Amino acid sequence: MTEIPKHPLTMDGRDASNLRGDPLTGDRYFSKEFAQKEWDHMWTRIWHVAGRTAEIPEAGDYLVHNFLKESVICARQDDGSVRAFYNSCRHRGMRLVHETSSSNGFHCPYHGWRWGKDGVLNDAQDPEDFPQGNPCGKLKLNELRCEIWGGFVWYTMDKNAPSLLEYLDPMPEIYKNYPMDTAVRVAWYRIKVDANWKFVTDNFSESYHTRTAHPQVPPWIDQDVDTARHEMFPGGHGRTVQPMRPSLSDRLPAHIPHPYDFVLRQWDIDPESYASYEEKAMQGWLDLKAAKKRLWKERGYKHYEHMNDEELTDSPHTVFFPNVTISYLPDNLIFFRSEPDAEDPEKCYFDLWCMAFPVEGQTEVESIMAGRKPLAEVETCEHRDFDGGKGVPELEGQIVFQDMMLAADMQAGMHSRGYTDAYLPAQETRVRFFHEVLNDYLEGRR
Repeated sequence: MTEIPKHPLTMDGRDASNLRGDPLTGDRYFSKEFAQKEWDHMWTRIWHVAGRTAEIPEAGDYLVHNFLKESVICARQDDGSVRAFYNSCRHRGMRLVHETSSSNGFHCPYHGWRWGKDGVLNDAQDPEDFPQGNPCGKLKLNELRCEIWGGFVWYTMDKNAPSLLEYLDPMPEIYKNYPMDTAVRVAWYRIKVDANWKFVTDNFSESYHTRTAHPQVPPWIDQDVDTARHEMFPGGHGRTVQPMRPSLSDRLPAHIPHPYDFVLRQWDIDPESYASYEEKAMQGWLDLKAAKKRLWKERGYKHYEHMNDEELTDSPHTVFFPNVTISYLPDNLIFFRSEPDAEDPEKCYFDLWCMAFPVEGQTEVESIMAGRKPLAEVETCEHRDFDGGKGVPELEGQIVFQDMMLAADMQAGMHSRGYTDAYLPAQETRVRFFHEVLNDYLEGRR
């Protein structure tokens, strides 16, 4: 296996000496005052994902992203660029549109003002009645900075924020081998969960819970403490790089068909050819890399062309500060996001987008988190209330379902006088690091 060099900005995600030791007190998860600080000092300064470029392929197509009590429109222009505007009429603030759609402009339903997709006011009732002069052709919707990376449309409310690539650094360089813009979204959920939004980032910043909460994972992703690699970066991003091979610690009973055997056979490797379980796990993992490098072109796996040895067989589970997580798998991207509820800091919205790289001849895909799906862009989002699992019965047994089942009790525990701070092992260093970067925003250090 070729050694993959670490990016120079990489910090050891297991080294607690990289931390200040800021306490993780429970009020961070339920205090309305703390939530207001997050809005004032963090949410208004970071880059947000509005949606996928695939949703707005033609001029006039637009996305609507509602965040807390703010709303933003991202519209495709005639030159192919995407521009973002506050979803608020400059006349008296009326919200212009409610959902993603397509139009050459935006029509205010209150007084009839018409705005072009470029944000310029085209028409207003009684335009000569304005003491300040005819606003048509001069007045514009308030615009936000908007950029594209990875097939995602991003915007920021901060005119002085770093560029998107600077904000994401070094992730665009690390993931340059993945043709993210070609990924097809095959499942699309937005689920209301009874927990603060930070529960989700905490959860995705460690895999210490996997053995307990996700017993189906170790047979095909090795997250053992000494095999998974933990990394974090100055901007607050972090990742756990997990070999997609069986754990040597947690083994299925011998009579249960092993999922790893199916993966090996898919690439013409006989799982019975290995002398031991350990050899099948370790040497089979190396043989799988070699087989994929040898067979990808004839099998139609075009997205493998530039992938390195690690990317062909492993899963870098990556948190983008503060609330976006992407699981990179050889054939899938899984996008997770948590956003706070506008009224109650003890509730959030959890977004799940399952995406797959197209493979020649394939019409269906195993979406990992949402089961088998047609290999085609899903047209509408499934809005659900988790409701103790009753709201998404089709996800039962999936990893995300198991995570959400823990959320309400974790949230309740934050109120206990018995909880004063997290007591973390080295492999959860990134949990505290996330909160320390958040504190940096709230206290004006970023």
